[in-house]
Amino acid sequence: MLARVQSEHGPSPILTVELVGGALASAGLLGVLAEGFGLGPFGLVVGAAAAAALVAVLVGAGVPALGPAGRVTLARGVLVVGVTALVADPVSTPALVVLAGVALLLDGVDGQVARRRNVTSEFGARFDMELDAFLLLVLSWHVAGQLGNWVLLIGLARYLFVAAGVVLPWLGGELETKFSGKVVAAAQGIVLVVAASELLPLVAAQVLVGVALLALLWSFGRDVVRLWRGADTHPVRVRRGLAAVVTALAALLVLVALLTPGDIARLVPQSGLRIPFEILVALVVAVLLPRWARLVAAWTAGVVLGLMLVLTLFDLGFSVAIARPFDPARDAVLLGNAYDFVAETSGPVVGVVMAVLVGLLGVALLVGTGGAVARLARIAADHRSGALRLAGALAVAWMVAWTLSAQLLPGVPVASRDVSIRAVDRAVAIGDGVRDQRAFEREASVDAYRDVPGDRLLTALRGRDVVIVAVESYGLSALDDPAMAGPVRAVVAGGEQRLGAVGYGARTGVLTSPVAGGGSWLAHATLLSGLWIDGEQRHTDLTSSSRLTLSRAFHEAGWRTVAVQPGTTGPWPEAAFFGLDRAYTHDDLGYRGPRFSWSPMPDQYLFSAFDRLERGPGAPPTMAELVLTSSHGPWAPLPRTVPWEAVGDGSVFGPEEPQRSFQSIFTTNSAEVRDDYRRSIEYTLSTVYAWAERQATARPDRAPVLVVLGDHQPSPAVTGPTANRDVPISIVSRDPAVLAAVDDWGWSDGLTPDPGAPVWRMDTFRDRFLDAYGPRP
Repeated sequence: MLARVQSEHGPSPILTVELVGGALASAGLLGVLAEGFGLGPFGLVVGAAAAAALVAVLVGAGVPALGPAGRVTLARGVLVVGVTALVADPVSTPALVVLAGVALLLDGVDGQVARRRNVTSEFGARFDMELDAFLLLVLSWHVAGQLGNWVLLIGLARYLFVAAGVVLPWLGGELETKFSGKVVAAAQGIVLVVAASELLPLVAAQVLVGVALLALLWSFGRDVVRLWRGADTHPVRVRRGLAAVVTALAALLVLVALLTPGDIARLVPQSGLRIPFEILVALVVAVLLPRWARLVAAWTAGVVLGLMLVLTLFDLGFSVAIARPFDPARDAVLLGNAYDFVAETSGPVVGVVMAVLVGLLGVALLVGTGGAVARLARIAADHRSGALRLAGALAVAWMVAWTLSAQLLPGVPVASRDVSIRAVDRAVAIGDGVRDQRAFEREASVDAYRDVPGDRLLTALRGRDVVIVAVESYGLSALDDPAMAGPVRAVVAGGEQRLGAVGYGARTGVLTSPVAGGGSWLAHATLLSGLWIDGEQRHTDLTSSSRLTLSRAFHEAGWRTVAVQPGTTGPWPEAAFFGLDRAYTHDDLGYRGPRFSWSPMPDQYLFSAFDRLERGPGAPPTMAELVLTSSHGPWAPLPRTVPWEAVGDGSVFGPEEPQRSFQSIFTTNSAEVRDDYRRSIEYTLSTVYAWAERQATARPDRAPVLVVLGDHQPSPAVTGPTANRDVPISIVSRDPAVLAAVDDWGWSDGLTPDPGAPVWRMDTFRDRFLDAYGPRP
């Protein structure tokens, strides 16, 4: 690298003028590329960063002036700035080739000027060499995009050689320059420019660049042999090498913590090509603080950064699973649910191991980032001048990116402040949680049906059984996504035909669920309570209140109210709040068959058990909520359908098939996951229609009114990260009067919503339903 000697008084006036001239020339060239060739914001940012780095390196060179030869090299540096910008934003191949070609042609001019004027210097030679090496790196990056990543070896060769010298100091010995080495070195740039021009056929370009690479490897190999033979000893500095590796890993960890987005949709390689504002501040602070204060500040900042990384990883997990970020205040209880999910799909041992690993990873990240920031801060303080020059170069690039609003992805600015913004948002979220709780109290205090007597509720449904069927993960994507809609709509159309043949009609609309990917109980609570329940705090507040739920309204109006929830494996104290006479959980249903990954039993068995337990002769009018689980992730394996009379205790569904673990949703091919999901929805809907058909033929006088809906969209692994939260909902009945009661809702005839069907929030359903089927309060 360039000499690190730095004048105590900064650059001399002559050097200052030269550097200002270089900076202005770089800015002018970038302006020409922007106006004349359409260079975009990202190219301008990269070009500005390259120009700032060039100036910063020369500021620390410790020379009073560049001199005539150095000015020529500086002019080449300005051209390399333009090449770098065009590689970042390749808007013009001819412009890139011309700039790179001129820079290569001038390569020998600076040396000739130095020799003729007798101003040769170690600085000038090193300046020229490092600029050549950087140009090769930039060009090889560009050509690698055309020919393959192996081309990068040309640009990385010198840097790998220097890195090896950290461990093998004898590689830093003196070598006599050979003419063949100069030829090989010069050929690399020429070959890369020719390849970049895209004038050669692909195969010819690959052969030409491949030959150049082989020549370069031969040249470096020969130099290594000569240095080995010329050295008296061949020490290996393992500790120094390990220290360099640890420093590199520390820098990588800090960058990962600063640049990892909390949204899976933005977790792409381009998100790493940004400039964190926090690094600029950290470099300056590390240089200015005294040692003790720097150590305290570094560890404090590092632990906070580690905590933010842990929360970001939770954000990523939540964005994959339930399409929203993690809220520590409201979502802590979901961590227990996540453990249950893992334990139930992969076994309790795997659940415990995963929980322990997550805990250890969290601690490791807190300690690791603390140590990484402390290490980097110490290195910055030991190299004050270099740290400040690096901060200056990054500041220029950051300001240009911020001014131009440069983005590689929509909503992901190159001028990054992610960690600072998220830290502020986390702090604000604490207050938001308190405000949300107060807002919920105000919302819950308004209930138009609180004081309505039971004999005035649901009068239009008296004497009829009413069954709410919640289909797990049945989102509108199943009906609208081109990859799934055809087969699913065919099943729905077939069901509509079968039900129509036994006298059923249907009206279908769309509700917006408060959740996506998971949190089914929050959607169920929203539907039944008429309040927006999108988090555990709201759910807790709801179930400790006296809110009239839809199931309680049926209870007070004289129905027997039950819920069948096979996914609930323990006590469910909320049953009393919902006004249920009986809540059937997994252990109450007498199932003796195998599990199907998370789903503890087939939906067909649930319906059979419900018939056996609640729909026998003499049963009173019943309102039931049935929660179907066969369409719960990971959606495979699926049970087979058997004759209804053969269901029995469920053992007919064995033998047990290979189970899918929870992580299969994220590790299996996405097309296969989507196909598994689609087939699970087809199975569940087919089962619902078959059961309804059976009710109408076996006991037409007790054929229930059905409310069939999805509770939420499936995981973004199925829908993609930008899907809405809409779910279909249908009212199905053999009584035309029941359907006529909702004619003014604008819902579609049949079991599929029309494109123009109204979309309501799920919390509006309770009041609309009570209003349609009973006197208004």
